[in-house]
Amino acid sequence: MDTLVVDHPLVAHKLTALRDATTDSPTFRRLADELVTLLAYEATRDVRVEPYEIRTPVAPATGVRLSTPKPLVVPILRAGLGMLDGMVRLLPTAEVGFLGMVRNEETLQASTYAERLPDDLSGRQCYVLDPMLATGGTLAAAIRFLVDRGADHITAICLLTAPEGTKRLADELADLSIPVRVVTAAMDERLDENGYIVPGLGDAGDRLYGVAD
Repeated sequence: MDTLVVDHPLVAHKLTALRDATTDSPTFRRLADELVTLLAYEATRDVRVEPYEIRTPVAPATGVRLSTPKPLVVPILRAGLGMLDGMVRLLPTAEVGFLGMVRNEETLQASTYAERLPDDLSGRQCYVLDPMLATGGTLAAAIRFLVDRGADHITAICLLTAPEGTKRLADELADLSIPVRVVTAAMDERLDENGYIVPGLGDAGDRLYGVAD
């Protein structure tokens, strides 16, 4: 597994505003959207393309276009939805699937409660959207779910990661024979006793959408 921390001043600038506790939900959503597009630029460096013949106004030329099957973007519900628009803005021809996973706050284990994905993902590149790589359990379960359906190249895009979650993800996916990459805006210090990233930005879902009573 490979982890890329994107070192760019605009990424750092937008992440600082996301971390700020005074940033309201509408602003948080806009910033997350913009940040994901920046991360997606780096995350799609390995997207598969094929030669494509065109004619410019001057002469014939050979360019490239995205290969088939098309890439699949998979936000993990619910917080991953806040990253979807920023991703498909850069990759508009990608298909979109959905994976609902919930973490038990006592055991910190993840389980699947909903999915809307093709039954066969053979030959597909998948881009998984999950704002926080904290304990790593949810993302590990999501990636294994996609691999079990045939996905052969997976890139996870996360706003933030923690060292503990990154290590657990690498350990739990060590037996996979396909490329797995994590692209993130920052690797934070640690997890606290409740499994939250420190300094982090709080609960990404709550900050995106508010708290439902």
